[in-house]
Amino acid sequence: MAKLFEPWTVKGVKAKNRICMSPMCQYATPDGVAGAWHMVHLGSRAVGGAGVVMVEASAVSPEGRITLMDLGIWTDSQAEALSPVAAFVAGNGAVPAIQIAHAGRKASTAPPFEGGGPLFPGEGGWTTEAPSALPFGTLPPPRPLDPADLGRIREDFVAAAERARHAGFKILEIHMAHGYLLHSFLSPLSNQRTDRYGGSLDNRMRFPLEVARAVRSVWPEEYPLWVRISATDWIDGGWDPAQSVEFSGRLLKEGIDVIDCSSGGVDPAAKIPVGPGYQTGMAARIRREAGIPVVAVGMITDPVQAEHILATGQADAVSLAREMLRDPYWPLHAANRLGQDVAWPVRYQRAKPGA
Repeated sequence: MAKLFEPWTVKGVKAKNRICMSPMCQYATPDGVAGAWHMVHLGSRAVGGAGVVMVEASAVSPEGRITLMDLGIWTDSQAEALSPVAAFVAGNGAVPAIQIAHAGRKASTAPPFEGGGPLFPGEGGWTTEAPSALPFGTLPPPRPLDPADLGRIREDFVAAAERARHAGFKILEIHMAHGYLLHSFLSPLSNQRTDRYGGSLDNRMRFPLEVARAVRSVWPEEYPLWVRISATDWIDGGWDPAQSVEFSGRLLKEGIDVIDCSSGGVDPAAKIPVGPGYQTGMAARIRREAGIPVVAVGMITDPVQAEHILATGQADAVSLAREMLRDPYWPLHAANRLGQDVAWPVRYQRAKPGA
């Protein structure tokens, strides 16, 4: 059997293969409540054969949204709307997963397809919050968070995790990448605090580790808890792979089960060498040196490429983003390409090659 189609068990959750649908913002709701778009978008990838289907970054508070159109999980009604999505995904053979997030200083913007510029209070926007009053690019400066704010945000993540559990999700991912709030604590480019949450590596890791610890305390022990990180800022003097290895090891001690290894996002000036599998080497290093399972993500498009990543021990699973947007049935097509006989949805079996 190809490694790509071997089952993958973490804690008490078994995925039928090692293909994950990466969380991708859809900007498809004005009130944070999932609707028909999410059912079709996520459900079709489960029907298409993915082992894990992950819901996009779901804001833990109104201030944690990137845009007014973001999905949310800060209310019970938002979680209730996600429950049938999770059930449909599970009923079609995939593990339902969700990413919870706070956008930090990259919040209060228009959706990318509307220009992505700042959304001001008179337009429905809000004052953003971050570790330090350092703006992201041309966005307005954020408000620095005080200790009471940190407690509030930590509890927002905890409440979001509990709602995700009640909604039926079996994998939870905490978003600590791409320049959003928790990553902005980690990176010295965005964190210039002089208190116990800034300065040294231990201090910059402190708040993200507190969030991880608090979420792990309420997330069921038999369910995996993932963290997505940016393994490097791609800028000298910023967050880098060596710090990511140290952080991943600390997350492992806090009960985190899997590192989802991405990169970048903290500074728009970063020069990122985007290309096939450009982040995979960093995932392999974290897996090797921190001793924690990893998911590789980033320009993974070809089944042979994905199989090579897994067969050579660079990652435990792969996560596809844009390629899964292009082809919801990529896993079924990959199985055919790699000569694997996998089950097709019964209603689609007449289309299976050789049928």
